[in-house]
Amino acid sequence: MANKVAVVTGAARGLGNEFCRAFIQSGCTSLAVIDLKEADAKDAAQELVAEACLHSNLRPEEFNVIGIECDVSSERSVQKAFAETIDAFGRVDSVVASAGIVENYSAFDYPSDRMKRLYDINVHGAFFTAREAARHMIPQGGGSIVLVASMSANVRHAPSPQTPYNASKAAVKHMAASLAVEWAKKGVRVNSLSPGYMLTKLTKTILSHDQELKKTWESLTPMGRGAIVFLASDASRFMTGSEIRVDGGYCMV
Repeated sequence: MANKVAVVTGAARGLGNEFCRAFIQSGCTSLAVIDLKEADAKDAAQELVAEACLHSNLRPEEFNVIGIECDVSSERSVQKAFAETIDAFGRVDSVVASAGIVENYSAFDYPSDRMKRLYDINVHGAFFTAREAARHMIPQGGGSIVLVASMSANVRHAPSPQTPYNASKAAVKHMAASLAVEWAKKGVRVNSLSPGYMLTKLTKTILSHDQELKKTWESLTPMGRGAIVFLASDASRFMTGSEIRVDGGYCMV
C-alpha cells in the first residue's frame, strides 16, 4: 500500500479501524479515516499514527492521516467527504466501504424505521461510497473499491435473528459484482469482502457481557485470516467482481 491514497468508511472502530491499521502496516501513509462523528474520526486518525510510530522508524510528520466526518446514508455527505479527501491528497487509489450497522429483532418484531435506517447505511451507503469513488478514480486511470459484505450474505447464522441485515449484505455482495462489470473497461475494480466473526474492540465489548455467545462464535469458527490489503492493492489487479469470504470456515460447518 506504499504510495497509495486510501479511504475507509466506518473507520473509527471495529473492522474499519482494523482495515486502516492493516493499510498502515503495509506501507500506506496517506489515509482518510471516515466516520459518522468528526471527533471520533480525528481521534482514530491520531491513534493510528501514534501506534504506527511506535512500531516503525517513521515520524508523525511522515504520515498524512486525516479524520473526516460523513454520514454515508446521505449522498451529499459522501460527496463532501470525497471532496475533502481530494483536496487533501489530490487523488484516491483504494476505497473500502466498511460503514454498516446490525441489529437483532425477530422478523415480526423488526421496527420499520429501524429497517429503513439499516438499508440506508448498509446498502445505500455502500452504493454512494462506491459511486463517488469511481467518479474520481476513472479520470485518473482507475483504482480499487472494496465493499464490505459479510458471511451473512451467504448463510443464515445462529443464534442471531437479523434477516434485514443478512439481506442487506447479500445486496452489497451483488452490488460489487454488478458495479465491477459496469466499470471494468474504465480501470476501476470492485470486489467484496465477506468477513466472519472478527475480534475487534467493538466485538470484545459485546462478548464481555455474553460469554455464551462468545463460546458459540468460537465453536463455529475453525480459523481466521484477513484479505483487505490484497483486495485494495495492486496484488489483486486481475480481480474484479469477486467475493472473498474470510469466515474461518464458519459457512462450511
